[in-house]
Amino acid sequence: MVPRIILKRGKEESLMRRHPWVFSGAIDFIEAEEEADIAEGALVEVYDHARKFIALGHYQIGSIAVRVLSFVQEPIDSAWWCLRISVAFDVRRALGLVDNPETDCYRLVHGEGDGLPGLVVDIYGHTAVVQCHSVGMYRSRMEIAAAVRSVYGHKIEAVYDKSSQTLPFKADLGAVDGYLWGGPAAVPQVVSEHGERFLVNWEQGQKTGFFLDQRENRELVKRCARGRTVLNAFCYTGGFSVYALAGGAREVCSVDSSERAVALATENIRLNFGDGAVHSEVAADAVEYLRNIGDRYDLIILDPPAFAKHHKVLGNAMQGYKRLNARALSQIRAGGILFTFSCSQAVSKELFRTTVFSAAAIAGRKVRILHQLTQPADHPIDIYHPEGEYLKGLVLYVE
Repeated sequence: MVPRIILKRGKEESLMRRHPWVFSGAIDFIEAEEEADIAEGALVEVYDHARKFIALGHYQIGSIAVRVLSFVQEPIDSAWWCLRISVAFDVRRALGLVDNPETDCYRLVHGEGDGLPGLVVDIYGHTAVVQCHSVGMYRSRMEIAAAVRSVYGHKIEAVYDKSSQTLPFKADLGAVDGYLWGGPAAVPQVVSEHGERFLVNWEQGQKTGFFLDQRENRELVKRCARGRTVLNAFCYTGGFSVYALAGGAREVCSVDSSERAVALATENIRLNFGDGAVHSEVAADAVEYLRNIGDRYDLIILDPPAFAKHHKVLGNAMQGYKRLNARALSQIRAGGILFTFSCSQAVSKELFRTTVFSAAAIAGRKVRILHQLTQPADHPIDIYHPEGEYLKGLVLYVE
């Protein structure tokens, strides 16, 4: 018997609206033949107080107790995995990302946005990189790899699992990153994004190897950069820097606290423009670097790592965003453009905008909003799960 989660009276309302999470506080009791049947990652059925079936999903320990896979009683077997991966593939094909020589790196599965909570799959050329954020998905990783192979055929030559750093710490699974199918390709590998080229190392790089969620926002930087002196703070591997130079920037400076990241940014600049690019790099804390930059720059990009991983630290995080943006806004050259982002899911669009508004007031500058940015279409948002809209961005014109 599949273990059953019985909800408290009235706690099924969010599920009836097809929200894909069951919180631990909503559970009345659990029915299972053996205690081992309800181990973390187990497949469970969810019922309301009157014993009416509602959903099927992965059980986990924590505030989110069940991540929903289906609102129908159905087997979660190889055919089911192939169907879900196939649907995700069709979405990316509709977006023009499949077999696109200009862009051969994109997100295939984006968790709840593709009906697969706890799972990320990114495509880099002929390699699929799987990243599991839940024990249930990790235990299903071989079926996921098989489904990706089935859907892509010869277009995929390797499937790499990079879940060791994203799984719940307390699960203690002893996860080790490695290939689920195929052998090591040439790593790092050169991929294309809107025709720009980047070295990607899914074995050693952050996330799955590259920050794919800024693709369209990088293209906008390219359109704004002509003739400008650009500062790319928190540059990581230099994605925004490459696009700024491709757009005709007068000069670009890439700053990151990681010396390895700065070196990778320089490699990507060299890959696209040779040794003659008007580019400089600084290995330094970006927040400190912004303390005294004067009016040297008229295009600044602030794309920091998540300041707030969860709501408990939200207050401190917003102070950090305010201080960071105030420093940039107070010093950017008149007529300058500021691209500023938050990738913290805990930070709403409204809260981020209010915080940047406060920073502008502190800086005493007249500011216009030119664009309000979000994640690209291959990072879709389930309409029933608004929490999936994690990337927020504003493009500001500063008089």
